[in-house]
Amino acid sequence: MLHRPILRPVPRSERKDPSGSWAATLAGMQIVFGADHAGYLLKESLVRAATAGGYSVADLGTDSPDPVDYPDFAAAVAREVAGGRAERGVLVCGSGAGASIAANKVRGVRCAVAHDTYTAHQMVEHDDVNVLAVGSRVVGPALAEEIMFAFLAARFTNEERHRRRLNKVIALEEE
Repeated sequence: MLHRPILRPVPRSERKDPSGSWAATLAGMQIVFGADHAGYLLKESLVRAATAGGYSVADLGTDSPDPVDYPDFAAAVAREVAGGRAERGVLVCGSGAGASIAANKVRGVRCAVAHDTYTAHQMVEHDDVNVLAVGSRVVGPALAEEIMFAFLAARFTNEERHRRRLNKVIALEEE
């Protein structure tokens, strides 16, 4: 099995190339976060990691472990991504499944659950996923951080076969 190295954002102090390189692209990437009560603590950890990594971060809550409904936070994150106000979104709930289902109801959002780094980058490279869902009851903070950075560093390949398949997925939204 081939393993790719985890790409991490370049710290702001090391970003010297304003020409549109990978480092310059990351400098302007807006990431929006949301979680329900089950994902609250892990979301807080991921927000800190993304901020320390130099990403521009918006945290849409929840802001405590008090019970809330995951569709509310998933929809808020999905609307920010679909509306172009954020390039990527990160959702955390107990399993990642419920938040993913809710986010995918918003037109233009492609959300997938990832609990490993391969899936996290592959789902962007092949499927142009723009929202990551993670289960706080499935992975711990260290792995979740690696998953998030793999997702954020990945780019859609834009290969013809992937564009063709993505267009078929997009067409399903019109049915």
